[in-house]
Amino acid sequence: MVGDGPRLLSNVIRSQDALHAPYGGVVPELAARAHLQTLVPVIERALEEAGTRWEQIDAVGVTRGPGLIGCLLVGVNLGQAIAWARGLPVIGVSHLAAHVYAALLEDEQLRPPVLGLVVSGGHSDLIRWQANGEIAVIGRTRDDAAGEAFDKGARILGLPFPGGPAIDKLAASGDPKAVAFPRPRAPGLDFSFSGVKTALLYEVRKRKTISEQERADLAASYQEAIVDALLQRVEAAIFPSPSGQFPPPLAGEGRVGAVGSWQTIVIGGGVARNRRLREVAQARLGHLARLIIPAPELCTDNAAMIGVAALIEWDRRGPDPAPFDADPSLGFG
Repeated sequence: MVGDGPRLLSNVIRSQDALHAPYGGVVPELAARAHLQTLVPVIERALEEAGTRWEQIDAVGVTRGPGLIGCLLVGVNLGQAIAWARGLPVIGVSHLAAHVYAALLEDEQLRPPVLGLVVSGGHSDLIRWQANGEIAVIGRTRDDAAGEAFDKGARILGLPFPGGPAIDKLAASGDPKAVAFPRPRAPGLDFSFSGVKTALLYEVRKRKTISEQERADLAASYQEAIVDALLQRVEAAIFPSPSGQFPPPLAGEGRVGAVGSWQTIVIGGGVARNRRLREVAQARLGHLARLIIPAPELCTDNAAMIGVAALIEWDRRGPDPAPFDADPSLGFG
């Protein structure tokens, strides 16, 4: 729950990782059923933790998409049912945009223009949050998203689900320079991670046995390639090159002041929890502009960011006429 400001009042998260772990990935039918079973208790707990009564609620925000249709329908239908029963306005929002808006819970004075990197299991998008309030995508993945690449890489390395946190944990004891994995390249500001995933697969296959230290080195090197590729695109958006070549990783202060209108850079989405991404992003981007990476619990999908998005969209365009449907292919709004 969020209040004006925006202010975080409560943020109850019920993870399904343990439910899906035996299957090595999310099972849509199980996920939708778990939403049905847990959503009402989660809402009740959020009200309790916020010290708020139903009579104090002014509006209901709900995720319209993108995502698994079964899970989205549970939330969209319940959100509209609550709004109808209480006589409240309802605002349907994109959870992708919400990953950008989550930065307002770190700095409520944040205003566009903002350069954003949204990285999750299904999306890797470079965006402009423009002065008029709209979000424009300037780069996106051509194949696997970064989070998907982490999950698939973890399976190749024999690590458990969810793969991103497993690789992050193992990589802490590995050498990121042990294996020179290729940096994914795609046209313009787009991303591609299928190549580095294939390189990891071939690297594992050519070794007859893999020690625990070698596994850690592989995880660290693989993680480094993904992190480097993500930040290269952010740097390319800050310093566009007429030749179309991406600039090398920034090592010093030489380009400070060339940022132009980018006063703020926001990194959000589930992959933004990654320890190495947060660390390297601060080193490479922190001296160029104000860098905001929300707290880890605000990076994965959560209700607080949806509340912030609903506040912004309510101010920008007003509530939605009900009924409306879920949209599994929804973009940034």
